[in-house]
Amino acid sequence: MSSAVEQVVVDHLEKRVSHVHDQATDEKHDLSVDVSSVEDTDVSNGDEALRLVGKQRSSEFSEEYYRKLKRRLDWVIPPLCSAVYFTQFLDKNTLNYASIMGLPITGQNYNLVAMAFYLGYLTWEFPTVYISQKLRVAKYLGTNIVLWGIVLMLHASTTSFGAFFFLRFLLGMLESCVAPILILIISMFYKKEEQGLRIAWFYVMNGLTAIFGGFVAYGISYYSGTAFLPYRILYLLIGGLAIIVGICVLIWMPDSPVQAQMLSKEERIAALERVRDDQVGTESKTLKKDQIVETLMDSRTWIIVLLTMVLASIPNGALSVFGNIIVKSFGYTTKQTLILNAPGGFIGAAMTLFVGWYSDRKKERMLPIIIALIPTIVGAALLVGMANSGNKGVLLFATYLMGTIGPSLSLIYTYNASNTSGHTKKSTINALTLFTFSLGNVIGTEIMQTKDAPQYIPGKIAVMVMYAVGFFLPFLLRWMNVRLNKQKQAKLQEMKVQNGWTDADLQRERERHAFMDLTDKQNPFFEYMV
Repeated sequence: MSSAVEQVVVDHLEKRVSHVHDQATDEKHDLSVDVSSVEDTDVSNGDEALRLVGKQRSSEFSEEYYRKLKRRLDWVIPPLCSAVYFTQFLDKNTLNYASIMGLPITGQNYNLVAMAFYLGYLTWEFPTVYISQKLRVAKYLGTNIVLWGIVLMLHASTTSFGAFFFLRFLLGMLESCVAPILILIISMFYKKEEQGLRIAWFYVMNGLTAIFGGFVAYGISYYSGTAFLPYRILYLLIGGLAIIVGICVLIWMPDSPVQAQMLSKEERIAALERVRDDQVGTESKTLKKDQIVETLMDSRTWIIVLLTMVLASIPNGALSVFGNIIVKSFGYTTKQTLILNAPGGFIGAAMTLFVGWYSDRKKERMLPIIIALIPTIVGAALLVGMANSGNKGVLLFATYLMGTIGPSLSLIYTYNASNTSGHTKKSTINALTLFTFSLGNVIGTEIMQTKDAPQYIPGKIAVMVMYAVGFFLPFLLRWMNVRLNKQKQAKLQEMKVQNGWTDADLQRERERHAFMDLTDKQNPFFEYMV
């Protein structure tokens, strides 16, 4: 009898111990849900990088090795990105040059043709980004460049409004993949604190195209033949250049560190290990709906959308299409107007490189936007306030000051690259940014109305107001990211104490999270750049 009682007591105690153990296990699981989810994650659902490297770092490389590898990448990736962006901006702005070189489309039809490019951009932005995620991104990019070169050359074959509208629409569709893919490639190969300057290196082409395109158009403007109008020569030359650049991208641009044929297997592994601690990842071929939902539910996404709209897109739509017309209205000739674009291009290029360097050096993403914006607001105020002064030198200087805001979009690109992880989330935020850029440019082409010529005062006032609104948004976004970083640090400390981790254990967990294709919110080790 006593043995039976003892057995009952023993069974009861075992159940109590088991219950306490299960409670402790559940609590631990609740506090380290991110860790356990990584533990159980199917590798096939993670980053493509896991094909070469494991969840934990297994190869070590010296800093000297990493420096040599970075130099090798710098000789290939940024120059090709720069060539692509140079070609894209030159192609897009060809209509601006053609407008004063005999283009037979004028008035409201000119506005509509200018808008057609951005309508094509809007239509195809999300499809092209998600298609590129499924394919080899560099090959997809190169194919689109060759095709848009052909489309650009076809502009020389017609004088019809309908044909021009259709070709500009196609051009917008084909060019809509450029910025998202270039941002993705930079984020794959470079650490966060290296991305700002690399993106600036290709974005600076925006300013340089104003110089190059202006001088090319200036030279062609001396052509006095009547059989072949100057604007047609411009389209043929720039379209041919795009085809050459597209072929170079197809041959030399690497798709990702995993597929970079220019690197040995050891160098590909080193390229991945070099960026592991950034927690940004490289690429995943799996389109994840939860990452799309997270992007849309993140309030910072919509601040980026608004920032893009008021600083980079609506003003750009107005000024890129009507810039030459406005400068000519100051009292300059056609040839003078083409040449006078050059200083503005130099100012924009210099500011782009400066803020790119500053954003990496100080690890800041928002304050450089403020630095670039202040002279722009001054320039916009001068254009409005001195519109009737007749002082064309001051008015021209005002347009140069407004060129300092050019780098705002490159800094938004850099922000997206540095502060977003999860391939589908990166694709979605980049697509939203460029969709917004396109939509804003469509709106921008309608700001400068023909009835307001030659001074376009209402349009200039609208631009100035948008710049003023945009001044406060970077401060808000910066504050939000500082707050999120503090919350993440508190969470990590809580996990460390609860699990009894050492610093080495914490680093191990950080490495395991790096290539699991988690979003920046899902990954507790992700740190935002402010």
